[in-house]
Parts: sequence; C-alpha cells; structure tokens
Amino acid sequence: MDKRSSVIIEGRRAQESGVTLIEVMIVVAIMAMLAAGVAFAVLPRYHDAQIKTAKTSASTIRQAVQSWQMTNNETSCPSITDLVSSKQVDSANTKDPWGEEYAMTCTDDEIVVTSSGPDKKRGTKDDISIPEGAGAGAQSP
Repeated sequence: MDKRSSVIIEGRRAQESGVTLIEVMIVVAIMAMLAAGVAFAVLPRYHDAQIKTAKTSASTIRQAVQSWQMTNNETSCPSITDLVSSKQVDSANTKDPWGEEYAMTCTDDEIVVTSSGPDKKRGTKDDISIPEGAGAGAQSP
C-alpha cells in the first residue's frame, strides 16, 4: 500500500468516526422537547406552591398578631415592623411569594391577613385571605 492510499483510508476513518451536524441538531431538539415537557409539568405545581406558601405565611402572621395583642393588651393592629421588633415574626416572612407586603385588618372580633396574590393588585379575585373568604381587599392601617 502506498502513502496516498494510506492517507485516503485514514481520512475515511476520520469521517466515519465523527458526528454530523444533523445528528447534533437532532440531539439538541430532543433535549429541548424534554425540557419543555418538564417545564410544562412543573410550572403549575410551582404556582400551587406559591399559593400554599402565601396561605401558610398569612396564617403565621395572623397568629403573631393575636400573640402581640395578648402580650401588649391591645386590640389594635400592629404593623409588620412591630411584629418583627417584638420577635413575633421573622423578617424574612413579611412579604408574600410575589414580593408584596401582607395587609392586616383588625376589628374587635377578627384579624384578617391578606396577600394581593399573583396579580399584585388588592381587591381582585386572586387575593388570599386568612381566614379564608374574609376581608377581601383588606388594607394595612
């Protein structure tokens, strides 16, 4: 075998062992479809988790307000700052999952804590109130 045919054979081997652009594009397309499927399955669960977190945090703040009222012998609504300074609430739990402050309304017989929900607008149907169904559109004092 001469030198020239040896180079041709080695060139063919290199061509056969490489990956074509089409093969790479197919793999990338498959990975993109898998990622889209995962995102499609996970996003609704993330939304549900945000709502659950908002309800839990609002309930915690409501309990903290009740505790603050008993400790201070008050019936008025404390501010979030009052709750944090008296160590009733951790400063990390003062905002809802959408980055908005919780609103609190206190009457003689009820404490309502409200999150403005995913749309970040108070008084809309996606607001989250604790106790549930009470005080839609509640405002902070």
